[in-house]
Amino acid sequence: MTSTDPAVPSTATGPDPVLGDLAPEQVRVRFPPSPTGNLHVGNVRSALFNWVFARHYGGTFVLRIEDTDAGRNLAESYRGLMDALTWLGLDWDEGPQVGGPYGPYVQSERGTIYTDVTAKLLDSGLAYRCYCTREELEEREKARPKGAPSGYDGHCRDLTAEQVAGYEAEERTFVVRMRVPDAPIVFHDLVRGEITFEAVNVPDYVLVRGTGEPLYTLVNPVDDALMEITHVLRGEDLLPSTPRQIVLYRALAQIGVGSGRVPTFGHLPTVLGDGNRRLSKRDKGSGLAEYREKGYLPEALLNYLALLGWAIADDRDVFTIEEMVAVFDILRVNANPAKFDAKKCEAINAAHIRRLSTDELADQLVPFLVAADLVADPPTPEQWSLLVGATPLIQERMVTLSEGVELIRFLFTADADVEIDDTAALPASAGPVLEAAGAALRTVEPYDHTAIEAVLRSALIEGLGLKPKLAFGPVRVAVTGRKISPPLFESLELLGRDSSLARIEAARAGLPQT
Repeated sequence: MTSTDPAVPSTATGPDPVLGDLAPEQVRVRFPPSPTGNLHVGNVRSALFNWVFARHYGGTFVLRIEDTDAGRNLAESYRGLMDALTWLGLDWDEGPQVGGPYGPYVQSERGTIYTDVTAKLLDSGLAYRCYCTREELEEREKARPKGAPSGYDGHCRDLTAEQVAGYEAEERTFVVRMRVPDAPIVFHDLVRGEITFEAVNVPDYVLVRGTGEPLYTLVNPVDDALMEITHVLRGEDLLPSTPRQIVLYRALAQIGVGSGRVPTFGHLPTVLGDGNRRLSKRDKGSGLAEYREKGYLPEALLNYLALLGWAIADDRDVFTIEEMVAVFDILRVNANPAKFDAKKCEAINAAHIRRLSTDELADQLVPFLVAADLVADPPTPEQWSLLVGATPLIQERMVTLSEGVELIRFLFTADADVEIDDTAALPASAGPVLEAAGAALRTVEPYDHTAIEAVLRSALIEGLGLKPKLAFGPVRVAVTGRKISPPLFESLELLGRDSSLARIEAARAGLPQT
C-alpha cells in the first residue's frame, strides 16, 4: 500500500473535494456496530464523526446492526447499544426502531438479500466456488516460495467443468471467493490522500463460508450499496479491508445491485492507549459503560472524543456538539494516531459540568443519588430543594457526577446514620471545639451561613484562640463525616440547626476518653 498527503481544498472551480457531484443533502453515512458487548470509545468516536458529518451537510445518518456473527452477539448487548447511542444523543435517521426505505437494518434479517446477491456474482463470473480443503490450503502455503505474497493462490479460480464435477462427486463443500481483478486498486481517502494497493497484495477472498454463512466481506459492501451510502468514515484499523470492499462495490455496480457508486472513504486515526498501543476492549477506560457509571456528561465525552483527530480551533478544547456540527470539516482530521488521555478527558468533563445551570446539574445528579438510595425517584419537593441548594456548593469541586454524590451524601443521610470516615477520626482534644461550636449555633440568629460564620469565628478563633483549620476541621467532620466537604457554613445552613447540633453532640459523645 502506498499513500500521499490528503488533497488541500482548491479555490479553483471543480468538484467539491468532499462531496464530489453530490448535493449536501444527498450525503448518507452509516454506523454499523456489532452488538457484542460494551461499546468501545473508539467506536463511539467513529459514530460521532459520522453523525456530525451527516448533520453538517443536512444528510442522513444510518444505524445498521451487523450481527452476522451469531456466536458473539447478545440480545442484552443489542439493547445496550441502542441505549448507549440514545444517551449520547446520537440519534439516527434510519435504522432499528426508526425504520426507513432500505430496511431491514439488522443484518441477520437480510439473509435472502445476501443469498440472491451471491448467486448473481457467481452467475456473472465475478465470484467463484472454491473447493480447497483446509489441509490443501495449508500444504500449498508451506510450499510457497520464500518472499512470495501470502494469501490464496487462485487454485480454483479457473476450474474446468470436469474438475468441478469431480469435486462435486466427492461431495466437497465449497466457499465462495471474490475474483479480484489483476490491477492496482486506487482510491482517494479524505484523511490520508490517494492510496494504492497492488493487486498482488489483494488475493481472492472469501465471501461466503462453506456453511453458507455470509461474511463481513460480503454483507458490509452489499448493505452499503443497497442503502446508497455515499461516505464511509471509520477507524484506520479497517483500512486493510478497504481494497476488497472496493472490488465488491465495483462488481455490484456491474450486476446492477445498489446505486452503482463506490463510497468515498475517510479512515480516522488510531486511538492509542497506554504504551502507545491501540486502545483495545481489554484496556481500562476503553468501554463507554465505565464513563456512564462514573458520571461523565455525554456532551463532555463526545467533546473529548472529537479531539482525538480533530480540533475546533487552535485555542480552545471545550465546545458543544452543535458548535462542532457547524464547523466540522473532514479534511481537517489529522491522520496521525491520537493518544487517549484520561486526565484531559476528566478536565473536559469538569469544564462541561461548570457550564450547567444549577437546575440542570441538580437534574443530572438525581439518578446517581437515587442509585445510592439517598433520594426518592423522583425526589420529594424537600429533597429537590435541598439538592438545588447544595449544587452550587459542589459545582466547582466536581470532576464527575459520582464525585458530587459523595460530596453531598451527608445532607441526605439521617443524623443517626452519619458515620465518621476512618481517615477523619477526631481526637479527644476536639471536645472543647465541638462544645463551643454547639453553644454558638444554639443562639445564632438568623440561622444562615453569614451569621453562622460570624458566630463560629468569634467562638472558636477569637474565643479559643485557634487557627481556622483547627477550629473548623472538627466541626466539618462532625456534621459531614469527612475531612473534605462543601463549604462548611453553607453546609450547616442547609442541614438546619437541629441536625447540625445533633451531629455535633453525637461526635462529642463518640470522642475517645482521656
